[in-house]
Amino acid sequence: MTGLGALVQRNTKLYFKDKGMFLTSLITPLILLVLYGTFLGNVYEDTFRSALEAAGAVASDQLIGGCVGGELVSSLLAVSCVTVAFCSNLLMVQDKITGARRDLTIAPVKPGVLAISYYLSTLLTTLLICFAAAGVCLGYLAWVGWYLTAGDVALLFLSVALLVLFGTALASCVNFFLSTQGQASAVGTIVSAGYGFVCGAYMPISQFSDGLQKVISFLPGTYGTSLLRNHAMRGVFQEMGEQGFPPAVVEAIRDSVDCNLYFFGDKVELSAMYLVLLAGIGVAVALYVVMNLLSGKRKHRAVSV
Repeated sequence: MTGLGALVQRNTKLYFKDKGMFLTSLITPLILLVLYGTFLGNVYEDTFRSALEAAGAVASDQLIGGCVGGELVSSLLAVSCVTVAFCSNLLMVQDKITGARRDLTIAPVKPGVLAISYYLSTLLTTLLICFAAAGVCLGYLAWVGWYLTAGDVALLFLSVALLVLFGTALASCVNFFLSTQGQASAVGTIVSAGYGFVCGAYMPISQFSDGLQKVISFLPGTYGTSLLRNHAMRGVFQEMGEQGFPPAVVEAIRDSVDCNLYFFGDKVELSAMYLVLLAGIGVAVALYVVMNLLSGKRKHRAVSV
């Protein structure tokens, strides 16, 4: 355990070697928050107002702000938990490029311990960044419209932690095969551009075609995004009900922003969303372990020959 702790500490220190690295890592979430709030915020606000007016309901600016803010914040965190994990995990690739990984394996360090250290250090750095980003997002919600309880905040951070676990495992599996800077840059670009769409962060899944919705319903990240949405917007929907909004209107809004997810027509409960996300984490971690075991066996055979 001492060797593992030293490796985790080494990897984490290397990632934050630059004193400004932590703030630099926050740039992506902060830029997304500014862009979402500046551009998408107005679009979402107009959409909500139009939907409520069509249903004969009138909402205050604060309630609309809380609704829009909850959707924007959950989208930002859903993307950041995975994209930041990919960035943090690039140290594993960088060690291959510089030859540091070879030096570490020459030392009395088991390959399995080295693989675990990469995972744990990526998990630690990503949690630090995403928790800090979540804190900034909560500040944004306090500004535009706060309807969260202490329980909502706790569950929001729990969902962030689970998504970080999933993102770290996914990044570890993908980056395992990378060995050049070009490959790392390409994967980072693809993940940054595409993950937000497939998890329903950039565009609600309810707006996709039926066929695409069914495909996306198999992805764990989709349920992670929905969990964040439910916790960030639960208080808003409760306030709507207390103000006398028709239940059908509230339910329609929940459907439109993916708080309600459907698996082949059946509504998925929150408990089931947690189970799917946990299963996704388990599968990804198991895959990472198997890949390292198989790689270790191949290297051992090569040395024996």
